[in-house]
Amino acid sequence: MTLSNRVAQGGLESVGKAERVASLTGIRAVAALLVMLTHAAYTTGKYTHGYEGLVYSRAEIGVPIFFVLSGFLLFAPWVKASATAGAPPSVRRYAWHRVRRIMPAYVVTVLAAYLLYHFRTAGPNPGHTWEGLFRNLTLTQIYTDNYLYSFLHQGLTQMWSLAVEVAFYIVLPLLAYLLLVVLCRRRWRPGLLLAGLGGLGLLTPAWLILVHTTDFLPDAARLWLPTYLLWFIGGMVLAALQPLGVRAYALACIPLAAICYFIVSTPIAGEPTTSPAELREALVKAGFYAVISTLMVAPLALGDRGLYARFLGSRPMVFLGEISYEIFLIHLLTMELVMVEVVRYPIYTGSMWMLFFVTFAVTVPLAWLLHRFTRVRTT
Repeated sequence: MTLSNRVAQGGLESVGKAERVASLTGIRAVAALLVMLTHAAYTTGKYTHGYEGLVYSRAEIGVPIFFVLSGFLLFAPWVKASATAGAPPSVRRYAWHRVRRIMPAYVVTVLAAYLLYHFRTAGPNPGHTWEGLFRNLTLTQIYTDNYLYSFLHQGLTQMWSLAVEVAFYIVLPLLAYLLLVVLCRRRWRPGLLLAGLGGLGLLTPAWLILVHTTDFLPDAARLWLPTYLLWFIGGMVLAALQPLGVRAYALACIPLAAICYFIVSTPIAGEPTTSPAELREALVKAGFYAVISTLMVAPLALGDRGLYARFLGSRPMVFLGEISYEIFLIHLLTMELVMVEVVRYPIYTGSMWMLFFVTFAVTVPLAWLLHRFTRVRTT
C-alpha cells in the first residue's frame, strides 16, 4: 500500500508531493505520543507540580493536532473540486471510508477494555455497565448529563475526543455544502471561503459562552463538537490556502508554536483539565490550542520540505504515524497495566518518563498488531 493510498483512505485523494504525505503521517505519531505523555504525567501525579505540571498537562495539544489534520485532509477534496471545477466527493463513499477506518479497531479496543476490567479490581468505573458498553461502542458516551458518573469507562477516558471527531465527520459534508455551494455559489472564491470559515470559527466562543453562562444543557456539553470546532477549522483553512500556493515554513511556524505553548502553559488557560472551569480560561485555551496545532501542521500542509518535514517523513516517524490511531486507542489500557504490573507505582507517584517509555514499549507492538488485523486493505 502506498502512502498516497493511505491518505486517500482518510478522505484525501491527493495531497501533493510524497514527502509531504509522509510528513503528514509522521506528525500523527507526534500527536499520539503527546497524548500518551500527558496521561503519564497525570497518572504519576505531575499535574500538581506548578508550572512544570501545567507544561506536561498541555501536552494534550496532541488532540488539537489530530483535529487540525482531520479538518485539512477531509475538507481538501471538496476544496480541490471547487478550485478545479471538478465533481465533489461522494458523500456515501466518504462516509463508508470513515466507518471502515475508525470502527474496526475501536470496537476491538472497547470490547477488550470491558473484558479486561471485568476481571480486574479497579476503582470507581461508572461506565462498566451494559448501557455504558452500548454508549461507548456507539461513541455517544459524551451525550449525557453528569458525564463523569454516567458512561465514563476507566480504560476509555480518552475516547471523548474520538466522539467529537466522529461528530465532525458527520457534519463536514453539510459544512462543505454551506461554504462551497451556498456561500460561494459553486465557484472558486477563496476570499469568500476563508471569510466563511472565519465566521464558522465564531461558533466555538459562542458555544463556550453558552455552556458557561447557562445551565439548561447537560454538563457534558462542554465536550461536544462546537467547543472544538475552531481546531478543525484551522485545518480547513489550510485546505483552502493550499490551492492558492500559499507557503508556510517551519523555521517561522514551529518557534511561534513553541512560544504560544509555553504561554498557554501558564494559569491563563486554567487548571490541568480538559474543560476549564472559567469562561475566560476556556476561551484562551481554545484560541491558543487552535493557533499552536495549526502552526504545527501548516508547514507540512503548505509545502515546506525542510528539516521539520524530512524528520516527520522519516521511516520511524511514518511507521509510528501509521499506527498512531491504534496507539491512541489502547495506550490507557497498557499504561494502567504497566503502572500496576510492571513499574508497580502507587497511583500519582513514580517517574513520569519511566512510565511513558515502558508504556511506549508495550503499546507499540500491540498497536501494530491491532492495526495489522483491523486495517483497511486495498487492492
